[in-house]
Amino acid sequence: MSYESTQADKFRQQEEESTQQRAKLLGLAYADSRELHDVPLLQDIVSIEDMYRDKLVPLRDGGGNGDLVYAITVNTPQSILRDLRGSHVDRNVQFVMISNQGFKEFMQRFDPPKTVHYDDVTIATTGDSATLGSVSDTLDTVKADDILDYLITQADHLRASDIHFECAQTYVRMRFRVDGTLHVVAELSHQKYHVVMGALASRANISSSAPDSQTGHMLYQFADPAGGKPRNLNMRIETVPTIYGQDAVVRLFNVDESMLQLDQLGLDERERIQIDEVIAHPHGMVLVVGPTGSGKSTTLYSIINALNSPQRKILTLEDPVEFSIEGVSQIPVDTNQGDSFANKLRAVLRLDPDVVMVGEIRDVDTARTAIQASVTGHLVLSTYHANDAANAMIRMLDMIGPNPIFTSAIKMIISQRLVRRLDDDIKVGYEPDEKTKTHIREVLEHLPDNVEKPDLENIMLYKPGVSDQNPFGYKGRMMIMELMMCGDEVQALLRNSDRFLTPALIQETAQRNGLVTMEQDGMLRVLEGETTLEELYRVL
Repeated sequence: MSYESTQADKFRQQEEESTQQRAKLLGLAYADSRELHDVPLLQDIVSIEDMYRDKLVPLRDGGGNGDLVYAITVNTPQSILRDLRGSHVDRNVQFVMISNQGFKEFMQRFDPPKTVHYDDVTIATTGDSATLGSVSDTLDTVKADDILDYLITQADHLRASDIHFECAQTYVRMRFRVDGTLHVVAELSHQKYHVVMGALASRANISSSAPDSQTGHMLYQFADPAGGKPRNLNMRIETVPTIYGQDAVVRLFNVDESMLQLDQLGLDERERIQIDEVIAHPHGMVLVVGPTGSGKSTTLYSIINALNSPQRKILTLEDPVEFSIEGVSQIPVDTNQGDSFANKLRAVLRLDPDVVMVGEIRDVDTARTAIQASVTGHLVLSTYHANDAANAMIRMLDMIGPNPIFTSAIKMIISQRLVRRLDDDIKVGYEPDEKTKTHIREVLEHLPDNVEKPDLENIMLYKPGVSDQNPFGYKGRMMIMELMMCGDEVQALLRNSDRFLTPALIQETAQRNGLVTMEQDGMLRVLEGETTLEELYRVL
């Protein structure tokens, strides 16, 4: 039994004993309502409104000239007792005293709480003020106690990755990020937003009126309708004060653990072979780079799942822990409280892990510790902020300085973005103009020999269609990436300190050794009709 349950039982026992003593002083019988759960309810003696008002419930009806018994509380007016006796002069009216908590339990049986069903959130298209107004009106009807739960469940239902609250002078704009794109959902009154912020602050352990930016974390649990294991949704809350109030962003880590598999990343055969080659010999360093929200964590977790076995010890250092993976020791790093990845990494290396994931390399100390670990028999996985693989290499060298250990440690750099996937049921094909065709041919001109060349003479592109079910024409997101394998020629370039290193020089060397750039990978997906040319360049 939990501590909370034990305390609740203790308080209930104290209330029952206090009620029993009060009944004795008043010369009344006492009843322990915990023993009355199975007593049939008498529905036609007293109205629900009178029960709430007078704090009493009918308990037993002997019928005819038999006894009529009411359960009362310490808050039942004495005048009500006299009135009841006077209205039943031909019957023996008796009263027993129950606790206030017992009265509440009886009333939940007499007047069970009604399940409220609110309308689902519908995302408005540009200029669709009617839908925007409808959702705003719905939110005004949601009870204060329910509104945060309602927003979380609606965002999860729409597979949103973020909920944005943005304070304006007269209202608060709420937007959901769905498939990487922000959509206006509703306009909240400041009064309603105060309720949301109060609930967020309570659950995420932050202040609703702090003068500085804050970070908090919270967990929401979805029950399984089939009665199975509930699903947990981790969230990170970021707040910052603005001139009209405190803006907030709720990031939902709503990826199903079963989807964190290499087979689910949409890798082509070439990319899968390269990743399998690296993780088949688990030592060295693998970096995943890209901006926030580009799916870096999903890629890392998928690699960890591929490596996860009883024969390996895998540790992760995360700020925060986004997904729980069975069989992996996941360690939170709270940088807001003075923790650092470098200190935690040095500590966990003493636990003799085979694989270590460092949530992010942010400083020189973490970088050097991770590099040292990667050349002493560990596979080190981490994320790093850079535009592409070649820039990540230059930025890392700028951070740590000339380092021959890094040159031999780095095995692969994965650079990636997420683009919206076209809805196959409604996408529309079209033939591009000659200028676009020429550009596509130039991008794909230097594809490596081991990549199948598309038909560049008969180019067909696609654009999103529109339907009542899908007004935006996209359905989910997909990954485009470049995998830079750090082979002999790239390592030799890094060791050659006589040449001035640039991202272009590194990328040119890698392309001679089989690198498919992120632009080329995305263009191949465009020609396959999986996404649009506009979407590719939106994210690049």
